[in-house]
Amino acid sequence: MSHDSIAHIRLSSCYLPLANPISDAKVLTGRQKPMTEIAMLLAEIETRDGDKGLGFSYAKRAGGPGQFAHAREVAPALIGEDPSDISRLWTKLCWAGASVGRSGLGVQAYGAFDVALYDLKARRAGLSLAKLLGSQRDSVRCYNTSGGFLHTPIDQLKVNAAASIERGIGGIKLKVGQPDGKIDIERVEAVRQHLGDHVPLMVDANQQWDRPKAQRMCRIFEQYNLVWIEEPLDAYDHEGHAALAATFDTPIATGEMLTSLTEHYDLIRHRAADYLMPDGPRVGGITPFLKIAALAEHAGLSLGPHFAMELHVHLGAVYATEPWVEHFDWLEPLFNERLEIRDGRMLVPTRPGLGLSLSEQARAWTRESAEIGQRA
Repeated sequence: MSHDSIAHIRLSSCYLPLANPISDAKVLTGRQKPMTEIAMLLAEIETRDGDKGLGFSYAKRAGGPGQFAHAREVAPALIGEDPSDISRLWTKLCWAGASVGRSGLGVQAYGAFDVALYDLKARRAGLSLAKLLGSQRDSVRCYNTSGGFLHTPIDQLKVNAAASIERGIGGIKLKVGQPDGKIDIERVEAVRQHLGDHVPLMVDANQQWDRPKAQRMCRIFEQYNLVWIEEPLDAYDHEGHAALAATFDTPIATGEMLTSLTEHYDLIRHRAADYLMPDGPRVGGITPFLKIAALAEHAGLSLGPHFAMELHVHLGAVYATEPWVEHFDWLEPLFNERLEIRDGRMLVPTRPGLGLSLSEQARAWTRESAEIGQRA
C-alpha cells in the first residue's frame, strides 16, 4: 500500500483591515502605534490523493512579510512527505530554518503548516479537530475583549459589555494599564456596577506596569471579584508574576506573548501564572501547543488561549479542565463559516477539521502568494 504524500502548497499573505484602529496600554505609553490591520499567513496543503488542509498564522503591527518569506523558504521541505507524520514534519521545518532559532517569527511560519496538516488529518478522518485530538467537551466558556479597548469611552464600554452578554458571551475583558491608574479603576468600577457581581469580568494591562504599580493595582482590583488580571508585568518577568500570583487571591494570567514551548516551560516552572494563555499560531502550531497544555495540566494551571478562537475553540475543548476561550470576531471575514455562541459558551464545530473554508474576501485581501510543488 503506497502512502499519500504532499504534492502542493499554496501560501498567501493576506492583510485583514480592522474597522477601527485598536489602542491598548502599549499605545498610550507610546511603545506602539494603534493597530489598523492583521497580517495573516495562510497555508493550503494538498496531497497527491487530493486531500486538503487549511492552516494559518498571523502577525500584528510587524512581521507579516517576514513570516511569509520564511514560510516560502522552508515549504519545499514538505513536498513529497507523508502528511500524517505531523510531529516529524514540524521537526523537519525547525531544522530547515535552524539558523533563525526555535521561537518567534520562525516557528510562527511553521505554525501555519502545522495547523493545515492537522486540519487535513481530521478532514480525512471525518472528524472535527477537537474529536481527532480527543475532546473533553462540546462547548467552551468564552469571553469578549473587542468591546473593551482603551480608546472606548466609559459609556460605550457599558453598552458594549451589556450587548456581548445579551448575545450569549460568557464574560467581559477590559483593557487597563493607562498611565493614570485612577482612570483604570473608574472604568472597571463602572462596568462592574453596570453588569452586576455575577458576570465574569477580567482585566488586561498588556505588560505596562512595573512591579510597585502592579502590586498596588492588583490590591485595589481584589475588591472587584475578577476572573483574572492579565499581563500586569513584562511578559518575561516570571519572578514578578509569580510574586503577584502568590500574594493575591485574584488569579494572574499571562503567556500570550511567548513564542515557544521552552519559554512557556520557564513560565510554568516559576509558578508565574494561574491562567496560562498560549497562542497556538504564535508558539508554532498545534504540535507545540499540545505539549504546553500537557505541562500546564501537570502544573494544575487553568487555560485561557489567546486570540484565534477559530483554532482555540478546538484546543480548549481538549484541555483537562474547563478553559476560557477568547472571543474575537476580527478574523470572521476570512472564512465562510461562523462559530455559534450560546448561554455563555462557544460551541465546538462538528464539521471535519477546523470546519473552515476561505472566503472570497480573504482572496481579495491577499497581497502576495506563492505556489510550491504541483497540484495532483
